[in-house]
Amino acid sequence: MYLVRPPFFLKWYYSSLVWNKDTTKKTIYLTFDDGPIPNVTDFVLNTLKRFNIKATFFCIGDNISKHPHIYERLKTEGHAVGNHTFNHLKGWKTDNQAYLENFLKCQEFTQSHLFRPPYGRIRKSQIAELKSHIPKLHIIMWDVLSGDFDLSLSPEKCYQNVVKNVRNGSIIVFHDSLKAWDRLEYALPKAIETLINKGYQFETL
Repeated sequence: MYLVRPPFFLKWYYSSLVWNKDTTKKTIYLTFDDGPIPNVTDFVLNTLKRFNIKATFFCIGDNISKHPHIYERLKTEGHAVGNHTFNHLKGWKTDNQAYLENFLKCQEFTQSHLFRPPYGRIRKSQIAELKSHIPKLHIIMWDVLSGDFDLSLSPEKCYQNVVKNVRNGSIIVFHDSLKAWDRLEYALPKAIETLINKGYQFETL
């Protein structure tokens, strides 16, 4: 079960995390989780280049180690990178020390001040552990979840999830993963084009 827009109580409980940015400007933030993956991440990068926009990639350390050439490409092309743990750990089911070690293992590759917890699930005690090691760490959540990871969702519904829920300052989540591919391939370019036509500007986090 997931919601396209996070509920108020969750944003209140995790008020120290970043859910959206400045809402006075018509600026939005595309983010991608779980890569880099051959072909899928390449498609995302090609799409972003076609529209001349930049995005933020929350990368899994294990995927970076397997596909360093794709990781180097996304950095070279001016996109921002963030930590997504080394093995896509679910915070609620992982003890704090193991979670920290996995985060730090990924950090060796990303050297980033941005982090997104896989599944959006992290305990407050884990937040404290991470920030004790990197005080300036920004833990990034989201304002709009595309649902591209949902195999039961149609590509058109994924597209509609994005364009109907975006507002000023929205942080949007797609996934550059094999699981998301069928929906991503359709929804991403169509959503970007629609949002550009609505006057939104895209920036990195």
